[in-house]
Amino acid sequence: MRSTLIAIVVEEAGQLKLRDPFDSERASLPLPPTPGDALTAGDWAHVRVSPSLSLIERVATAGSARAHLYGIAAEHGLDPIFPDAVEAEVAQLVRDPGLDDPGLVDYRALPFVTIDGATSRDLDQAVQVEPEGDGFLLRYALADAAYYVRPGTALFDEALRRAASYYLPGFMVPMLPRALSEGIVSLNPGVDRRALVFELHLDAAGVCVRTEVVRALVHSHRKLSFERAQAYLDDPRGAAFDEPAINQNLTLLERVGRLRMREAEHRDVVRYRREELSIDMGAAGLTMSVHLHPRQEIERYNEQCSLLCNVEGAKLLLSGADNEAVEIQPIYRVHPAPEREKVRRFERLLAAMVRLHDLDPARFSWRADGKVPLAEFLDQLPTEGHLGSLARAIHRQAVMVNVRSEFRDEPGKHHGVGAEVYARFSAPMREIVGVFLHKETWELLSGEGSSAEVIARDNALREQIVERSNQAKETQSRINQLSHLYVLDQLFAGDLARPEDARTRWRGTVMGLTRDKVHVTFEEPPVDVKLYVDDLGQQLGAKLELSDEGASLRRANGRGVCRIGEPVSVRVDRWDQARRRFVLHMDVD
Repeated sequence: MRSTLIAIVVEEAGQLKLRDPFDSERASLPLPPTPGDALTAGDWAHVRVSPSLSLIERVATAGSARAHLYGIAAEHGLDPIFPDAVEAEVAQLVRDPGLDDPGLVDYRALPFVTIDGATSRDLDQAVQVEPEGDGFLLRYALADAAYYVRPGTALFDEALRRAASYYLPGFMVPMLPRALSEGIVSLNPGVDRRALVFELHLDAAGVCVRTEVVRALVHSHRKLSFERAQAYLDDPRGAAFDEPAINQNLTLLERVGRLRMREAEHRDVVRYRREELSIDMGAAGLTMSVHLHPRQEIERYNEQCSLLCNVEGAKLLLSGADNEAVEIQPIYRVHPAPEREKVRRFERLLAAMVRLHDLDPARFSWRADGKVPLAEFLDQLPTEGHLGSLARAIHRQAVMVNVRSEFRDEPGKHHGVGAEVYARFSAPMREIVGVFLHKETWELLSGEGSSAEVIARDNALREQIVERSNQAKETQSRINQLSHLYVLDQLFAGDLARPEDARTRWRGTVMGLTRDKVHVTFEEPPVDVKLYVDDLGQQLGAKLELSDEGASLRRANGRGVCRIGEPVSVRVDRWDQARRRFVLHMDVD
């Protein structure tokens, strides 16, 4: 039995009881005495079970957005509470975090900084850059989760079961207990921490010419938000830090980031036009709001360092896997190139859009066998006004050409980052694959872990980690979809209570068309919606079909309905109970 659990209040036989949504075999519990407002049906609560039943806190009120999101988490088995055996191991690790390890290289004097979201508490990465001849020495420190999360422990077993941390609007369910992920493992500022440090030696063009990996003791000098770090880059004098080493660190990081982005362009790595979409709960926790967060340039620079670390780590593992003197079990992230027929369809789609929108062919046409790489073509498209919206639709269609990436135990190219081999090292507290790769890397470098028993165990573990990590990505995608649907429910449900002529007309852009759906992105709030072709057909009293290489939707008589990249106006029409979806009406001539 767990000492504490997250439970939902339910009504059984006329009485209110607590039910553990993560353990269907557990009998319902009586409601504990609650000071102040009593718990009611639909509330979610954190309760202590042992040694006595008592309320710790109400975590979500019935009918609130947070309660709905806890329901999504429970539906996917994402328990915020860890087993007692795990917590006992964590308590021991907190008492002895291994900072006195004589094998650690002492890098505490180096001005490492973390650069992350302002509210982030699980800090996986810290960066430090210094000149080295005509080039740079980039040190990228990754939290040493593998030291703490070891095979054979309850902590590792639970991390494997979860496979990743999961993010919902307003809260997250961590892979590791917070005492680790936000405590002794996180690269928090002003404290000593263990880290696996990638030392990346770059030439004057930003190309990595040599890599070393060391286990070290680091001391982050500052926790920087993306906004604060960007403010310094935008105004080095007015927004300078009081520690000159931090200023130099960020200046050199910008130079390295720009060089790495230029180097990626030479490899025709596409930088899609994306903005971060976040769904936030209101202050009262009863509503949700949607925001677009344009990515800061500092995020791109930091991302380039992370990508380089993952590429170089994969190369190291690949060389070790080919070495008969050692036995390691690498895991790679593989992203195959798009299928040729999909690329051809994209070319034909662009040609049709040029004709339908009367666009400049020199600017809006592209062919794979032409002189202009796809990255360059997409990058030069407009960013403002109607043509900017149309360009975002083109970017969306270019993304759809790609196939999905996945974890595999055999190496393969990663088309998305233009690498011959790639592995996920940079999120060791949020992905079990990162923990395993850190362990394998250290065993490769130290020569440890080559016994027959360890090899057999790790081979079995690798198979499980590949499977669970791929499943975790699908789970997060499904969570995102359900959160998004909840936002749409809130947008449209209120409208249905109004007369048709008083309902909101949501303005947006057609981003894609299939035989069954019209994909539209609203201007405000910036959410994606689907209109179903059969619903539109009923609205117009006509049979509809794709035309113009999939760039337009037309009536059977040839009259147009909508085109990719075209502005449209949409309102909610009704709720379809049988198909559990809102039916949307598009204003069509």
